[in-house]
Amino acid sequence: MNFLDQLTEDIKSAMKARETQRLQALRGIKKELLEAKTAKGASDELPEAEIMKILQKMVKQRRDSAQIFIDQNRPELAEVESAEADVIATYLPASLTPQELEAAVSAIIAKVGATTMKEMGKVMGVASKELAGKADGKDISDCVKRLLAN
Repeated sequence: MNFLDQLTEDIKSAMKARETQRLQALRGIKKELLEAKTAKGASDELPEAEIMKILQKMVKQRRDSAQIFIDQNRPELAEVESAEADVIATYLPASLTPQELEAAVSAIIAKVGATTMKEMGKVMGVASKELAGKADGKDISDCVKRLLAN
């Protein structure tokens, strides 16, 4: 069963259970994936990495929105955004811990043979591909900077 089929089944179960917030988040995921699938120049099937990238983007958007609502003293709207982010995050693979991330980035730096900050671009290119869906791009970048600065 591919991801969209699983998502459709989850939407059906959320409808039957009358879980409105979960249903709204699942429909949002399906909308984004269908848009990506039918975008100009896109193939009919979305690769797993592309799906994970879309889901990460959606979670980040929801968390950022929630923070903005909290800053504007709108906790009821922040709660909705946070709940949607939590539902979407269930479809992402488990994130790496800071220690696991550092170990993975160290291995990538050794594999690429980078020694200075000038080579950060090479490391980020490889790290972004290998750690897609497992860690946030900003966290990867911070870790690479920290390790190359030493």
